[in-house]
Amino acid sequence: MVRRVVITGLGVLSPGGIGTRDFWNLLSSGRTATRGITLFDPSPFRSKVAAEADFDPGLHGLTAQEVQRMDRAAQFAVVAAREAVTDSGLDFAGLDPYRIGVSLGTGMGAVGSLDSAYRAASDRGRLDAVDHKDAPPHLYDHLVPSSFAAEVAWAVGAEGPSTVVSTGCTSGIDSVAHAVDLIREGSADIMVTGAADAPITPFILASFDAIKATTTLNDEPEKASRPFDASRKGFVLGEGAAVFVLEELESARNRGAHVYAEVAGYASRSSAFHMTGLRPDGREMAEAITVALDEARMNPGDIDYVNAHGSGTKQNDRHETAAYKLALGPHAYGTPVSSIKSMIGHSLGSVGSMEIAASLLAMEHHVVPPTANLRTRDPECDLDYVPLVARDHRTDAVLTVGSGFGGFQSAMVLARPDRRTA
Repeated sequence: MVRRVVITGLGVLSPGGIGTRDFWNLLSSGRTATRGITLFDPSPFRSKVAAEADFDPGLHGLTAQEVQRMDRAAQFAVVAAREAVTDSGLDFAGLDPYRIGVSLGTGMGAVGSLDSAYRAASDRGRLDAVDHKDAPPHLYDHLVPSSFAAEVAWAVGAEGPSTVVSTGCTSGIDSVAHAVDLIREGSADIMVTGAADAPITPFILASFDAIKATTTLNDEPEKASRPFDASRKGFVLGEGAAVFVLEELESARNRGAHVYAEVAGYASRSSAFHMTGLRPDGREMAEAITVALDEARMNPGDIDYVNAHGSGTKQNDRHETAAYKLALGPHAYGTPVSSIKSMIGHSLGSVGSMEIAASLLAMEHHVVPPTANLRTRDPECDLDYVPLVARDHRTDAVLTVGSGFGGFQSAMVLARPDRRTA
């Protein structure tokens, strides 16, 4: 029999608030956390807005040595993991550490620390040959993204399987799917999983400037992220982390744990089409959705809410709309859909996990968060994209999707355990 895997712990570090409660308050109120960039001088760049997290590592339990050792994104992951472990109610100290694993997603790794290290070693880019003596002492950890998983494993006492999943903007979904597989196959009993990224750096901003993917709506930062709106001009960078505790369903029930949802189905596909472009028909995302529904043994009509990728680029929003129509059929027109990137920006590899967190909280409260700044619909995006204001809606099963450069498309179905048979 396949082991059924459920989520029993949740931790979030997000723009607009640190912790799950602040994260949900932001989303459910329809407020945006996008603003003019303060982490560095954005004046040389085309896009000057982002969704930054107001994060003080010392106030959230990190020591001075940990702050020096860890990249900002790794700090996010550790703080979110500690919240998730507490939320799960599990006594990790009393568990077999070899049966606890970590699967952490990241798209950019320690890009902030690498950016700073290169600036120091190259005299801010003036030197062709860098001087290694000017590099920070923990540069190796910043070069190797696996250090993120190691930090989380140390923080929670996990000595089982430990890995980093880096598949670009689908990393935050794919890492959770990998954790599910490890529990199903019996390699672990408990998995700490999710994703973290802190890509608001000069290097990343310049890279997206070059391909004109980020917004130029700099005059009103809080209105700059406009998924599915006819006036959208690209996405807004964000940062943050979401981490979950996963375990087998019967174990959770036996200990009386609070179960957020079962990870009922997952699939990933690639278009093999273009590094940054998308097929207009959405076929590969539709295929991922269909396979995820099949694994969950659910029909399109069983989905109560779709948490969209909704980046705010024209090709993505239209591609995604086409995919929902292909995969869900007529039900696509009657299902609420929304993009939380309108409020917290696009944190690249970590946003898939943050969207899973939003989906769990939508199920918890039976409230669909809105798509902020959606005031003028793109005629080609003609589904129910829940504009501006959250909506009370019975939500027992959610489809959440991710789309990434290189053509990666991932879909996950989250459902209350009693919504599907064993």
